[in-house]
Amino acid sequence: MLKSPASNPTAGVHSADTQAKIEASEKTFSLNAKDKYYAWLFLGPSLLILGVFIFYPMFRTLYLSLFLTNTVGKPTVFVGLQNYVNLLTSADYLNSLLVTMVYVLGVTAATIVLGLLLANLASKQLAGIGIFRTLFSATMGVSVSVAAIFWLFIFNPSTGFLALMSTWLHLPVIPWLTNSTWAMIAVIITTVWMNLGFTFLILFGAIQSVPRTLYEAASIEGASSRFQFFHITIPSISPTLFFVSIVTLIEGFKSFGLIDLMTKGGPTNATNMLVYRIYKDAFYSGNFSQASAESLILTVIIALFTLLQFKVLEKRVNY
Repeated sequence: MLKSPASNPTAGVHSADTQAKIEASEKTFSLNAKDKYYAWLFLGPSLLILGVFIFYPMFRTLYLSLFLTNTVGKPTVFVGLQNYVNLLTSADYLNSLLVTMVYVLGVTAATIVLGLLLANLASKQLAGIGIFRTLFSATMGVSVSVAAIFWLFIFNPSTGFLALMSTWLHLPVIPWLTNSTWAMIAVIITTVWMNLGFTFLILFGAIQSVPRTLYEAASIEGASSRFQFFHITIPSISPTLFFVSIVTLIEGFKSFGLIDLMTKGGPTNATNMLVYRIYKDAFYSGNFSQASAESLILTVIIALFTLLQFKVLEKRVNY
């Protein structure tokens, strides 16, 4: 026999609870819609800046790479992928690609190794180590132009510090900036010196966060300093090493200022990196379509190298 709502004393309570839940749900929906409005309000300026300075130039570059352009960068004739084909079959461009790879790998390896060694040394409790910590990280405050002038003086073949030292030691003077091989070594040395401060500081902070008890236990067991470095320090800071390797690699591909001020891509295009080549093709030759294609190729190369690092190095990271 069915009971009427009046005969069921709990029916009114259940109905009131249901109504309250509906009202609460509607209020929550209203608040969520309001929150979304405020979210778009606060994100708007950032999205506008990203759109104007990141996304629009990116799509504009892709667009220009599919055309021939005049000297002021306006597209004239649609050529599709022909700009890419011309670049990838050009011996001059392939030479720039090879030069860039040598430079980037040299800078990345030297910066990480030296930064790690200096950070490990600076973490020791030695007299006056604070002075060395300051010196090792001081290059972070040096601008590219100042660094270029400083190293140009050192590499000067007649009055430079290295030339004077060679003369004093009765050694042949090395043509640092006029020989293809030595010019590459010179810009690698300069770039490593510029990047070393940041790398040192990041790795030093990571080493300082490693628990001292691990080293104390290893010392009690008779482990050498070398064993502790390779089996405690490096595994413990592997996430930081992974981060530093990615940042250093990307910065290596983006190097421009030192090349422009020290060698201008010479001698005989020995230091004509991809970024500097883009600059010369766009603003010296007025070939904006080719420069756009080169920019996109460089973007793909950086993405592939970064992906490769994630695939290979991340497996060795201990979180």
